[in-house]
Amino acid sequence: MVETTHNENVQFPAEALKRVQEIISHYPEGKQKSALLPVLHLAQTEWGWCSVPVMDYVASLLSIEPVEVYEVASFYTMFHLEPVGKYVLEVCRTGPCALRGADELVEHLENKLGVKVGETTADKRFTIKTVECLAACGGAPCLQVKLKTFNGDYKYYEDLNPQKVDELIEKEWV
Repeated sequence: MVETTHNENVQFPAEALKRVQEIISHYPEGKQKSALLPVLHLAQTEWGWCSVPVMDYVASLLSIEPVEVYEVASFYTMFHLEPVGKYVLEVCRTGPCALRGADELVEHLENKLGVKVGETTADKRFTIKTVECLAACGGAPCLQVKLKTFNGDYKYYEDLNPQKVDELIEKEWV
């Protein structure tokens, strides 16, 4: 059990801990680090984001150094290193999307929601992020929406413009 800075104990519930042990069992002795990505996904599903105490706990479960977890969690945009809203709006910012209006889409989202990239709305409903390629270049600009936990519940939206985004915010992401 890891003590957080908020006097909370970080520990997986029994069922999740059983799943962690099952994941680790897929790798040879001494190679537990190979389980890092799926265990981080479980941690994010459990706590909604990967705080330092959560990452320290994951490191202890895998018998690795905390910095090894920090390196991985900070590299991949799928992991949230700060609390996020219910809906995480990830706008692709690479070449094709940029050429077809991704920057304008980000600016529109910032103005509409009253927050900047990396911030969460006061009602904890939306977080805006920019990410690298979402593999939808033919339908640029592209946006991926995820619930704050990584549980496979995400959707892609292509050929977006400010009006389409407004419709999604008002009708689908409620």
